[in-house]
Amino acid sequence: MRLFILPMLALCLWLAPASANAESSANAAQVAGIAVIDFDYVDTSGEERDQRREHEARLEAFMRALKGDLAKGGSFRIVTPACAPGPCALAGVTVGNLVTAAREAGADILLIGGIHKMSTLVQNAKVEAIDTSTGRVMFVKLFTFRGDTDDAWRRAEAFIVGEIVAMPGRPTEPPIKIAVFDFELDDFSGGAGIAGDHAADLVQLDRATGEARELMAKSGRYALVGVANLESDAVKERTLRQCNGCEAAIASKLGADQSLVGVVTRISRTEYVVRLQIRDARTGALVVARQSDLRIGADYSWNRGTAALIRNSLLDNP
Repeated sequence: MRLFILPMLALCLWLAPASANAESSANAAQVAGIAVIDFDYVDTSGEERDQRREHEARLEAFMRALKGDLAKGGSFRIVTPACAPGPCALAGVTVGNLVTAAREAGADILLIGGIHKMSTLVQNAKVEAIDTSTGRVMFVKLFTFRGDTDDAWRRAEAFIVGEIVAMPGRPTEPPIKIAVFDFELDDFSGGAGIAGDHAADLVQLDRATGEARELMAKSGRYALVGVANLESDAVKERTLRQCNGCEAAIASKLGADQSLVGVVTRISRTEYVVRLQIRDARTGALVVARQSDLRIGADYSWNRGTAALIRNSLLDNP
């Protein structure tokens, strides 16, 4: 029992006025830029009458209204990406290349989609929004609307705009630049420093580090700052947890807003706790301290424990 109480006590101790033009420019910069790629149209209704010209005209009017309505009220800033040799289109261009073109043009979001006429009265519109900084799909929905008239298309467009404007997770501010340092091991298990395989532990710590970095980058809330090849002994030896917050100053020199130190505390060979400490890189103040419950599993499960803590205690509960 004493072997369990001592490390848990250690864990508790560880967690401790501008011009009008300038204001206008700042406000514009805060509005998310959106690159809207013209939707595709497919008709498999089997109707005998050739309606291609009508559908081309309605799709053109739909896209014009969509872009105009998204820009109304300052909801979005419309951005037009450049693709060679012609305008950006879904046909013949990968989504990845469209994301790159949109990002390079200054867009925060890429909007793509298509409309499919299923029958005389039923059409489907699929719309997808992608965060250009991370490639994360922010929004994907399939809308069904009835009718193939000008009014039916206008009603569908108005409804879709409302859904896009209300979509969660819109990038309204730049991601936090964070230096995620290599995870460290605090070993309270019997035989620590004598038994076990140090090289194997490092492999599993690297897996946990990779899991944390991947989840944080994909969230869109954070932008990773590289921490490779640093000269600090505390970084090289993975002892940042013992340096009284020195990681903040290191992160600041790297241009990061925040620093993260992750520690796996091994209670026994099959029990561990994961904890995270995030500091303001400028002030060194503790911003976030998160700790998992006692988890069961050997070192190969550290990355799963890290992923659960990142998702449940950091990304879902900022």
